[in-house]
Amino acid sequence: MPPAWAQHGRCWMAWPCREAGWGDAAGLDLARKAYAEIARAIARFEPVTMLAAPRIVAGASLGCGSTVAVMPMSQDDSFLRDNGPTFVTDGKGGVAGVAWRFDCYGGLYEDFAADAATATRLLATLGMRRYKSPLTLEGGAIAVDGEGTLITTESVLLDEQRNPGKDRKEIETILAEALGINKVVWLAGGLENDSTGGHVQMLAAFARPGVVMATATNDANDINFPVLKENLERLRRATDARGRVFDIVPLPQPTPRREGGRRLPLSYANFYLANGAVLVPAFGDALDGQAMGAIRAALPDREAVQIDAYDLFVGGGGINAITCPQPAGEALT
Repeated sequence: MPPAWAQHGRCWMAWPCREAGWGDAAGLDLARKAYAEIARAIARFEPVTMLAAPRIVAGASLGCGSTVAVMPMSQDDSFLRDNGPTFVTDGKGGVAGVAWRFDCYGGLYEDFAADAATATRLLATLGMRRYKSPLTLEGGAIAVDGEGTLITTESVLLDEQRNPGKDRKEIETILAEALGINKVVWLAGGLENDSTGGHVQMLAAFARPGVVMATATNDANDINFPVLKENLERLRRATDARGRVFDIVPLPQPTPRREGGRRLPLSYANFYLANGAVLVPAFGDALDGQAMGAIRAALPDREAVQIDAYDLFVGGGGINAITCPQPAGEALT
């Protein structure tokens, strides 16, 4: 599995269609506007294709505009990082895909059959080799450095709803076989009200090998303080696949915000690396500038584009969560 900064041939996304995920029709409309803005921003740097359920293809095309391609494909939801394929490369310019088992985050919704088939269908459309995995996993649950190291959380991959009976060693073996990694760094868990159960994309992201940007807070009264403190301590104690101690770049936790009485799991770590750029979430928060500065400093060779992502997080995701990068290269058949 290549790292996030590897050259992309295309970015795949999926047009929002599950109204319940965004609260109501007005929330769904706001989500679609946010998706379209992000798709157009990414399209400045790499090709973008938006998958859309056949009944809403026209609306997706109108919403996204001429710089974003739209492809009909049945969908239940719109977090393609999670149910799309995890692309892998052979080191010789060939690209294939891993299709994980998908159970909608341990059964968050009952209707997810279309999403569970998306990775297989997309790879078939591309004429690309598919590796079928026995592991239930969403793409937002893992981050890699391209040099053998993977970061994930115990709360997701050891979840008995997802992978009953599988222990840490068995999961590490499956990850090694599927992704070519040889070191797993286990964080404890995720943010309050993260409907995924604790995806690492809300918590930590590699800037480059040996450098990890991690969500942190100094507020001991914050409900997320204990788990974020534990995650940071685990990162400080860990070494990567090449024996390096991590250089950790703290990212501030955004100021708490609530919708319908529920605190949103906001995170600046949920950004997207496009070719030559980084798309950074903003929340109209006093900490937006501090987070942007930290990410710019960690990724100095990229154009930093800040995008209002609040409406995405109302539905439980972020910029990284809605994007599925396909590495540059030729499809292995």
